[in-house]
Amino acid sequence: MTHHNAADKKAADYTAYIDRVWQGSDTLLPHLSGAFSAEELVRLRPGVGFFPAFANVSAFDTGDGVVLVDSGDFRTARQLHAAVKGFDAGPVRSVVYTHGHVDHVFGVFPFDKEAKETGAAAPEVVAHEAVPARFDRYIQTAGYNSWINRRQFGVPSLEWPTTYRYPDTVYRDRMTFRRGELTFELVHARGETDDHTYVWVPELKTLCTGDLFIWNTPNAGNPQKVQRYPEDWARALRAMQELGAELLLPGHGVPIVGAARVNRALDDTARFLETLCEQTRALMNAGHRLDAVLHGVRVPEELLSRPYLHPAYDEPEFVVRNLWRLWGGWYDQNPAHLKPAPEAAVAAEFAQAAGGAPNLARRALELLAEGEPRLAAHLAETAALAAPTDPEVARARAEVFGRRADEETSTMARGVFAWAAAESAAVVEGTDVATELTRSPEGRKKAAGMISVGVVADDDADGCC
Repeated sequence: MTHHNAADKKAADYTAYIDRVWQGSDTLLPHLSGAFSAEELVRLRPGVGFFPAFANVSAFDTGDGVVLVDSGDFRTARQLHAAVKGFDAGPVRSVVYTHGHVDHVFGVFPFDKEAKETGAAAPEVVAHEAVPARFDRYIQTAGYNSWINRRQFGVPSLEWPTTYRYPDTVYRDRMTFRRGELTFELVHARGETDDHTYVWVPELKTLCTGDLFIWNTPNAGNPQKVQRYPEDWARALRAMQELGAELLLPGHGVPIVGAARVNRALDDTARFLETLCEQTRALMNAGHRLDAVLHGVRVPEELLSRPYLHPAYDEPEFVVRNLWRLWGGWYDQNPAHLKPAPEAAVAAEFAQAAGGAPNLARRALELLAEGEPRLAAHLAETAALAAPTDPEVARARAEVFGRRADEETSTMARGVFAWAAAESAAVVEGTDVATELTRSPEGRKKAAGMISVGVVADDDADGCC
């Protein structure tokens, strides 16, 4: 089979696959695990190459070199470099960061290295003006980011990077540049981040959304990360909807082909965020506490059933919390929480009232058996705070949070609960969190750095960390 025919077959196979994902008859796992990644771009249409990975990269043949939208994470940087060279469209002239998350900005280093070695011009990196401030914050809070990402993804060895490829050119609201035969319209929109950009290529009717569309419930809650902006996100989706795109290239997940499908995906995602905003605002305006708001907001099942809106990473409850934080601050209107006593002291009082921490732990297990995992978690955590070294209490806490991790759909909830279970299992076994997290094959795979997220798990990447 010739190279041309092989490329055509790869594109046809991938196109058939993304149609199955749209129909709901296949999952994102092959895409996310790199089954379609190779040292060759998928040629979706003339002039458009796509690098399908956990964090996607879009490549455009302008007739005067290549423009990349995003650059992926450190693990795929060398592979991306080889694939773009095989695109046979000339050197990379520009790289647009859709935002500064580390799974989108670590693929530029090999191109810079090549330019330095050959004496050619390095790619110009273009981004929103808030990206440099994000990189500065990442460097200043590298320890904190290491800890929260270890917990979220279950990788105790993870170290957050402290070296970044800063942009050469920044813009504030809108920026348009032309390269060869193509125009690239960059638009700033707050959503998952405050530094987000979506890119419209009018000649190709192609839209690069970055993480404003990710084939999941929008990542607008994320309990361990900084503020998200759901209402601005919905407005951006509506603005993108008006463009009439025929090809949508997302930051994560598979492309969407066809104007009708693109319109529907953007509309559904906007409606998803709009209803969360409307319901949350109404309950806040009615004077309810955060607790009542969290348990009162509901997303229509017809939206949650869409293949591209499953709560597999973030989830609606977390989005509501972020809206409360954005509109109402951190106080949840429970007066005991305004200036609280230390958690361990409160737990000790509850344990004494219950006749000892083991009684709370045993009741937690009863609640778990009765199908009340949320209540069980409260009692198990209280017992553990009151008696952190008690093996019976630790065993109960490990069981409660282990069960919760098994039953959750979102990566965020599973990560937090699994870490809690490992903490208590370590107390029982006399080991540590890392040992307990790696008892399963999946845990060992994560510990080896084979995580399907764009965070750094080792220090062996050229120029990244």
